[in-house]
Amino acid sequence: MNQEVNTMNEEHTEIPSLIERAKSAQAVAATYDQEQVRRIAGAIGWLAIQRASAWADLVFAETGMGDTASKETRTSTRARVLMRDYQTARTVGVIEEDAERNIVKIGKPVGVVASLVPTTVPEGVVFIGAMNAIMGRNATVFSPHPRAKHSTARIVDELRELLRRLDAPEDLLLCVEAPSIAKTDELMRAADLVVATGGAPMVRAAYSSGTPAYGVGAGNAVVVVDETADLDYVAGEIASSQRSDQAIGCSTENAAVVLGEVYDDAVAAFQRGGAHVCTPEEKERLQAALFVDGHLNADVICKPAATIAAAAGIELADGADWFIVEESGFGREYPFSGEKLSVVVTLYRADDFDHAVGIVNGIHAYSGAGHSCGIHSTNEARIMQFAEQTNTVRVAVGQATTKSNAGGWTSGMPLTINLGCGTWGGNIAAENITWKHYINTTWVARPIIDPVIPTDEELFGSLMNEAELFTGYAVA
Repeated sequence: MNQEVNTMNEEHTEIPSLIERAKSAQAVAATYDQEQVRRIAGAIGWLAIQRASAWADLVFAETGMGDTASKETRTSTRARVLMRDYQTARTVGVIEEDAERNIVKIGKPVGVVASLVPTTVPEGVVFIGAMNAIMGRNATVFSPHPRAKHSTARIVDELRELLRRLDAPEDLLLCVEAPSIAKTDELMRAADLVVATGGAPMVRAAYSSGTPAYGVGAGNAVVVVDETADLDYVAGEIASSQRSDQAIGCSTENAAVVLGEVYDDAVAAFQRGGAHVCTPEEKERLQAALFVDGHLNADVICKPAATIAAAAGIELADGADWFIVEESGFGREYPFSGEKLSVVVTLYRADDFDHAVGIVNGIHAYSGAGHSCGIHSTNEARIMQFAEQTNTVRVAVGQATTKSNAGGWTSGMPLTINLGCGTWGGNIAAENITWKHYINTTWVARPIIDPVIPTDEELFGSLMNEAELFTGYAVA
């Protein structure tokens, strides 16, 4: 009994100490100018590039998820793209001036950020979160997932060593080394801002903490393919997502909706692109292996196709390294319609384009609302119809959703590791979470001299002549 009490006391005394250390370090960072924080953030990015391979090995050794080559490439690319975005970023002092409205905006720190780190991409969440936070002159306390706690703590330690070499307070970056739900809850309540990267329960806890929070919704990207698309190109793009870290990313295509007139040709293209198309019997065995008691099987997700095939008793087609499962419905009774975190793409046949849009929205009503979708088409009217009628923040056009959603060299999306999903996904932000979300902004408003005041006719136009709309009201 005494041992249990002592353990609980330890859990509830570590967090205040971490917060106090972080606040002290942040007070120093608050004195930095723009170029100082850009230099520190840049040093973290350059270290990430130098250590990308080692971090990939470290994370894979602990989690067993994905593959090291993909992790290394992702870290190196994201560090470079993020520094591209930082070249024009303004987070300190005057960050914007609007001469027409006589407004000046001043960037100020948030304080101490609580960063909730998932088991899937701990290296990215740590170094990108650290760069964003320091750009805003903040400190961060990372709370790792228990299955990635050692690699997360090691990476944070390496960044702390870098801060020491830069003569910056190492306590700008801290880590909960023995994470628990109780500690994470305590950390979220004590911090000034929570950034939650992970599953729905984690995000709900963040929003319930009483601290301002940015959470992200579940991924379940669905792409539509019409008759104007280059089917072999589409197959290659979808396959590239599956092969990227064994489909570990939330932006990985989980389903494809193909118009009926090119459905059979698309299936053939997918097979040429390395897909194993499951028979109905293989589909049943795959479902049994992938889902246990209604949940994804942690032993087979984010693993090579051969591993999944062995677990399901499926003999892969020659050269195949991802799966196609044909489906017609969506919802709880159709588990393949949800996010799978595995090299499995669910394939739907659509009668026409309107039907395809309906399937996408039906899937997202069950899983992945707000996160992302994609379209492979050369019909601009259809592309815009798709963008207007789907309940998603991101629409990737003509490329893999993994290449578009989080930013990159071939996408103008701002680089992020946190993809806000809007109210569709239960999030406050309908955009990529970037350095902009790690600062407070003070608006300085001076008088507008000789303002131009438009007439009522200019403001309300023909409404002024529609008297019947306002009959019975006390209209001046």
